[in-house]
Amino acid sequence: MAKREVTDDSKPGRIAQVRAAYRITKEAQPRIGLLLAGIFLGVVAVFAGLGFLLGNPILWGLTGLPFGFLVTMIIFGRRVEKAAYSRLEGQLGAGANALSTLRKGWTVDPAVAVTRNQDVVHRVVGRPGIVLVGEGAHNRVGNLLANEKRKHARVAPDTPIYDVVVGDGKDQVPLRRLSKHVMKLPRNLRPAEVTELLHRLKALSANRQQLPIPKGPLPKNVKLPPGAPRPR
Repeated sequence: MAKREVTDDSKPGRIAQVRAAYRITKEAQPRIGLLLAGIFLGVVAVFAGLGFLLGNPILWGLTGLPFGFLVTMIIFGRRVEKAAYSRLEGQLGAGANALSTLRKGWTVDPAVAVTRNQDVVHRVVGRPGIVLVGEGAHNRVGNLLANEKRKHARVAPDTPIYDVVVGDGKDQVPLRRLSKHVMKLPRNLRPAEVTELLHRLKALSANRQQLPIPKGPLPKNVKLPPGAPRPR
């Protein structure tokens, strides 16, 4: 009975999340409904057409229904992800929000450094070492990253330190690819070394200036039906 109650209670929440994701996506892509319906019907039509060739269109048409649903949900998940990141782009602290999609084993400290010009640096700690992620004007954020890199090098001199600038320019990483870029960095530390590194960084974290992070709709927080991709 308890298991049934948990399952029943989770259904309305999931349906509400899918509706919210659809509304968010529709704001940026007004024809998303027609697109999804067309994809679903198109996949079913392909199976039905194959069924006509094989002499059993009804069976093949019914077989195409779950495949049509699966393909539709995959496309929907990608559209939701794109719409969510497009709403975050340009907001102060959006990089920290995107980094929150990182899985277990990563520690994200938003806004370890902030300037009056609203340039900001976030810190990610994981198996690669320390990753400093900068947001702001290209001609200013580089200096801020360099300063933070020196501060962290004094605390953890033997730890690899990477720096990343969020943006669409040269040598920058787009917001939607930020988490994936960080996860692709080489694994240099063992889990025990990561834990020790976090203890070393507590002194720097204790005095950092806090920055309000925008609460944008991230794909990570949208629970889609089975088949929808998760952001990476």
